[in-house]
Amino acid sequence: MNITMIGSGYVGLITGACFANLGNTVICMDVDQKKIDMLNNGEMPIYEPGLKEMVLQNAKENRLSFTSDMKKAVSESDIIFLCVGTPSLEDGKADLKYVFEAAKQIGVHMNAYKVIVDKSTVPVGTSDKVKAIIKENLKQDTEFDVVSNPEFLREGLAISDFTIPDRIVLGVENDKAKDIMVRLYRAIERTGRPILITDPKSAEMIKYASNCMLATRISFMNVLAQLCEKVGGDVKSVAKGMGLDSRIGPRFLQAGVGYGGSCFPKDVRELMASLVSNEVDNTILTSVDTVNENQKKTLLPKIKKFIPDLKGKKIALWGLAFKPRTDDMREAPSITLIHQLLDEGTQIKAFDPVAQEIAKKLFPDIEYAPNPYEAVEGCDALVVVTEWDQFRELDFEKIKKGMNNPIIIDGRNVYEPGEMKELGFQYVGVGR
Repeated sequence: MNITMIGSGYVGLITGACFANLGNTVICMDVDQKKIDMLNNGEMPIYEPGLKEMVLQNAKENRLSFTSDMKKAVSESDIIFLCVGTPSLEDGKADLKYVFEAAKQIGVHMNAYKVIVDKSTVPVGTSDKVKAIIKENLKQDTEFDVVSNPEFLREGLAISDFTIPDRIVLGVENDKAKDIMVRLYRAIERTGRPILITDPKSAEMIKYASNCMLATRISFMNVLAQLCEKVGGDVKSVAKGMGLDSRIGPRFLQAGVGYGGSCFPKDVRELMASLVSNEVDNTILTSVDTVNENQKKTLLPKIKKFIPDLKGKKIALWGLAFKPRTDDMREAPSITLIHQLLDEGTQIKAFDPVAQEIAKKLFPDIEYAPNPYEAVEGCDALVVVTEWDQFRELDFEKIKKGMNNPIIIDGRNVYEPGEMKELGFQYVGVGR
């Protein structure tokens, strides 16, 4: 099939590359000419494991191309995915200006029947608005359909999530659009991992409901972690006991320093705003968001239990991205902690395997190390902020020798408290 992705950011580029890898002809379009130039030169604007190799291979075989020409992108494709950003406005609602502008341009350049696919995360009812905008801007009477097809890609695991999805949600209004979309996705449908056909409004809701449920689980466990610290429980044991209940399951029950990234914070706030605008109680999600923002601030008090006066002290940070296997620092807990430490007059020495270039734009004046060992040299404490796998099996004798004080504040419960104490560290985790 001939496919266009309007928007070549995280969702558009990965989805486009994966569709091309299945044998489709894909155009990735973006208004950012610099991004298009990078892609045409074989450079990736984002970090995602395996993406560069997939993009280069499919571009070489002429299944994947990049352009800033909207007319070409629309006219040469049968299926057009909207993959543009929907950032939060001040009131928490999603800003749909990029979606609506793309819809307008599709209408202007429509030359034959197309299926327009809302892939961006958009509020309930957006598909109707997209349809109306396209219709208003048609230069000729042309048939088209709008489908809601939310994405469920996890940063760091996006290619496998596309290839082996838990489910594929298609919000359609007629059989013609349904048949085209089912044909497109048939190659990755698996037994027990179905294509779910529903109406567009339900499909739009499924995306928000899924992310907000996962965010709720995280915030719930962080509340339990705080209680465990007060009464002497171990939140990891609590999570294991809960996860063994088949009605609950083990996923997203890990306590830590809160969630971040481009999805959970934004989607929670948009659903909160939608609840309010439809006069539905949003108490649950308000609490989820509040707990998460407060959780990001809990590392500093743990540090100050060991070092009450942080002025002039040097603190090592391992991990800057909001989660492993990505360079995404949007709403990352590390940002909150760095601001807190700088306000205390603390020196910071940070390391992250892939997010340091992003971090340098946000915090150009802090020190960055080339590896975990150099990050702790001469430091008074180490704080683990992101649970990168390479932090799990390091030489802790070497780490201890390099530090002024053998203090570890583990914001992701990567290590076992007993083992760290046996190695001679003063150690504290989350809810343990």
